[in-house]
This record gives sequence, C-alpha cells and structure tokens, in this order.
Amino acid sequence: MTASRKPRAARDSKLSPDQISEVFTRLRDANPHPTTELEYTTPFELLVAVVLSAQATDVGVNKATRKLYPIANTPAAVFALGEDGLKGYINTIGLYNAKAANVIALCRQLLDLHAGEVPRTRDALEALPGVGRKTANVVLNTAFGEPTIAVDTHIFRVANRTGLAPGKDVRTVEDKLVKLVPGEFARDAHHWLILHGRYMCKARKPDCLHCPIHDLCRWPDKGPSSWET
Repeated sequence: MTASRKPRAARDSKLSPDQISEVFTRLRDANPHPTTELEYTTPFELLVAVVLSAQATDVGVNKATRKLYPIANTPAAVFALGEDGLKGYINTIGLYNAKAANVIALCRQLLDLHAGEVPRTRDALEALPGVGRKTANVVLNTAFGEPTIAVDTHIFRVANRTGLAPGKDVRTVEDKLVKLVPGEFARDAHHWLILHGRYMCKARKPDCLHCPIHDLCRWPDKGPSSWET
C-alpha cells in the first residue's frame, strides 16, 4: 500500500479527544521509551540513515551503515569517499546510485553552508539534497527532540484505520496528528505510531488479536481481540 491510498474506515470513524488520549496512554504503557530502529550516534549519522532508508528497510540500512560509519561518519569523511567509494558501502540498498549522489551532495552542502553540522530548522534541512519533509521531520524529532510527526505508510495506515486522524494524503494526516495529539505525547507519538503499524497494525495481516487499542479502533474489518475476552 502506498501512503496515498486511504485504507477503508468506518463512517463517522474519528476518535474523540478522550479516546485519542487513551490510545497514546496505552501505547506509552506498552513502550515507555520508543525510538527509531535506525542505528546512529550523531545527528549526521541519523540524517544519512534516513536518506538511505527511502524504499528500504531499517534492517537493510543498518547492515550498510555498520560497515560505513566505522570508516566515514562525518560530512568531510563521507564526502572524501566520493560517489563511487560510497556505493561500495551502500550497494545492498535499493536505489543506491541515486542515494549515493544525494548523500555526497548533501555532505558538500553541509560543509559549505553549515560548517559540517546538521541544521536544526526545517527549511535548512529540506534544502539539502535528498531530504524531503518526511526526512526532515524524522531528524527534527529524533535528533533534536521536536514534536514533529513523519507520516510514512505505517502511520498513514494506522491513522486512517483506527480513526485517529483520517486523511486522503500524508500531509493531511500529519497536520491532523500535530493538532490532535495531546502535548504530553507529542514528542514520542511519531515512534509509537510507526512501531504500532510495523509490528501490530500491519498492512496485510494486522494482529488485531493482541492489539492494545482494539476497542478504540474504528476499522470495520478488524478481527477479534484477546483483550476483550
């Protein structure tokens, strides 16, 4: 499923503010300290990993960066590899030719315009090669603690299925989530929703049986739940 195709949801399926708060309370109870599954130690490592993760799995990206980062994990070091040198580390990842070009161009821009540091504003991040709104949101949230939400296919699916923030496109869903998620959950909502979509509310075989928010979910096709028996 792509993030532009809205999953079927029930009519009048939107959750109430109290129900939204309960959703995140339960997700927090199940996972008090969520984080990305991409491996990184600096904002730059995270930025590169997120750029590499487009149309690739976190597992695949981590395998590549485990080889790359011990050799080059700064803009200057990665830039010194050049495109061909970088490809040797990331050629197991889909679209690695284009990604290598973007990462090298990104490194040069960081060196030329930002003294080798990852910028902390959305406009500056989105001006970097290979960085769009979703990547900028991930970096702002995970590296710098901003309450942003990067809507990927998992969050898009969960937001529509559950009735949390129904929308026909990712930006609509993002804007609704930013507005509706209570402040106490805003910092970690991004990770809770991704992990819930990745491991529980999966596209083809959602694990409704063990879903902690089953009774709140508005998806008409949901299966039975062990929580309610």
